[in-house]
Amino acid sequence: MKLQTRNPVILFNDPLAKMRESLSAALVFEDTLWLASDESTSVERFTTDDGRSFKHQRSFPLEDLITLPAIGTKFDQEVDIEGMDFEDSHLWLIGSHSIKRKKVESGDTGSDEKLIEKLAKTESAGNRFTLARIPLIENDSGEQELVRSGVGPNGEDLQASSLPNDLTTNSLTEALRKDDPPHLARFLDIPGKDNGFDIEGLAVTAEKVFVGLRGPVVRGWAVVLELSVGTSDPSQLSLNDVGPGGRPYKKHFLDLRGLGVRELCVHGEDLLVLAGPTMNLDGPTSIYRWKGAINNQNENLVRGEQLVHELEIEFGLRTDHAEGVTLISGDEEPLQILVVYDSPSANRKEGDNGVRADVFDLASS
Repeated sequence: MKLQTRNPVILFNDPLAKMRESLSAALVFEDTLWLASDESTSVERFTTDDGRSFKHQRSFPLEDLITLPAIGTKFDQEVDIEGMDFEDSHLWLIGSHSIKRKKVESGDTGSDEKLIEKLAKTESAGNRFTLARIPLIENDSGEQELVRSGVGPNGEDLQASSLPNDLTTNSLTEALRKDDPPHLARFLDIPGKDNGFDIEGLAVTAEKVFVGLRGPVVRGWAVVLELSVGTSDPSQLSLNDVGPGGRPYKKHFLDLRGLGVRELCVHGEDLLVLAGPTMNLDGPTSIYRWKGAINNQNENLVRGEQLVHELEIEFGLRTDHAEGVTLISGDEEPLQILVVYDSPSANRKEGDNGVRADVFDLASS
């Protein structure tokens, strides 16, 4: 994909589109941009005609593609998609796996007693415990689309599948609760925005799945989980034993200067890490390069020479929080990365249905 601008505009079909306020994950694959919001249960496809704007939005509801446990219940709500990637003819996506605490804003009306009571309420039920891969194929019109089942480029049968889950847990969180009291288990019962367990990054290779945690940040160290995901059963994904003691995960601790992981991208043998505040804060947002992450075989403390600071991304006061990053495919030099934002500022919005992304060069590509 060759873009003609550093600030491409994304045009949604609906006027006053709410989705533009809550973009949380992005993926450029060939000439198509895929987006997700943390307040929806769908994935959105956009294409560009001019290299300056993405439009022609088409929505793919996830309930048509995979099983969502909260569909039809009182907890039927967002998947809270926080990461996407492409590997082996499939789009992969992951939900936050986090507990929610009820919001109380400074301008909320009502008695302090009632608002304090509201602030005490937490909820773990819903569709958030989702890790899935969905066939991404090219239809007869040459457009990319997501399907429950289809035929791959080499004639292989493709099937959408996900990690077994229910309203409150899945096999990943169950394994963490059982096997990891020293680091992560105790954070599973803490709301994500309180430095509790909160997934906000996904990167997939042929053999490994990397999951970045916005929280917890453990004594200043951010956490990335490394998984080996089994795909031989067409009906569901599984976790292979990959860590010490037969654990189905490895743990990596990154020195991101007190920040959490907000997104991950694979580049060659490296991982690009979007780092940002773990709490509900405005604060520094940076992209780091974790050198050699893909071929590493051990659990690690990642610091110093292994982490290269690529760039700093501006943020606003309660606005312009970088959430989704994706490499722009193509032969451009230097390598370019596209960034989309949650809570975009007024300056970033275009009319009633548009919002601008940013394109940055990566220095050490």
